[in-house]
Amino acid sequence: MDILLDIVHSVDYGVLAYISEHWRGGLSDTVWKVFSLLGSYGAVWITLAVLLLFFRRTRRAGAAMLIALGVGFLLGNVFLKNLVMRPRPFVTHTDLTALLVPEDPWSFPSGHTLSSFAAASALYFFHYKTGFLAFLLAAAIAFSRLYASVHYPTDVLAGAVIGVLCGIIAAWLTDRVTDQCHTLRLRKGKK
Repeated sequence: MDILLDIVHSVDYGVLAYISEHWRGGLSDTVWKVFSLLGSYGAVWITLAVLLLFFRRTRRAGAAMLIALGVGFLLGNVFLKNLVMRPRPFVTHTDLTALLVPEDPWSFPSGHTLSSFAAASALYFFHYKTGFLAFLLAAAIAFSRLYASVHYPTDVLAGAVIGVLCGIIAAWLTDRVTDQCHTLRLRKGKK
């Protein structure tokens, strides 16, 4: 088991070192900072979800996105980060420089990635074309966290997987609850 963990840690660090050495610098830094900032506090996703609540056709998607974001925040940022307490890559590896100052000291899982994939998955469940575009933005935000050396690849991968699961569960629950509410309203109207 220790050998496997050593391999994972080596690959994690190797990916970040490669990005830092070969891709960082100039305009690229600015572009990836912007993507990372879009994911901060789930702001872009919360804004989109709230906007979707205003329209009947997209209301379920907006509600599901907010639920997914809430569950993802509790699971990832409140529970898992404080349970695992994995230091950020630039703390463990002094040759890596953080492009941004992270909000908290812990790396696993990537909260930006988790929230992005949670929201994108919930949206995809109801509107697959728009959801696909949301997945592209989520992937860019996830990569930006690697580019900035504030997360390891395994942090980002875990954030994506957990996020997708949160999004699917939130969308399914939203769909079932709204269907039940609609059924109850119809029954009430027939009496």
